[in-house]
Amino acid sequence: MFQDEARFGRISDPRRRWVPADIRPVVGCQLVREYTYAYAAVSPHDGIMDSLILPEVNAALMSLFLDEAAQRHREEFVIMVMDGAAWHRAKDLKIPA
Repeated sequence: MFQDEARFGRISDPRRRWVPADIRPVVGCQLVREYTYAYAAVSPHDGIMDSLILPEVNAALMSLFLDEAAQRHREEFVIMVMDGAAWHRAKDLKIPA
């Protein structure tokens, strides 16, 4: 299976506004960043895809995803191909049997 993560979210985009010349507006402005992450793995052999939507990317949540994929494919021997992200190589990453 080939595995990767993707980030989905929003960043607020404050813009300039027009007001009459004699008015000086006072407007609070704050950039907002909100993200969620989709973890997915697909098998090129049969097209089966496993995915989870999780709030962050880190070794603990990567371990959770690997455990979920292992549970879904109990009767199969799975080789998971991943890129070199830090949480894929972390010492506290738990790889299921």
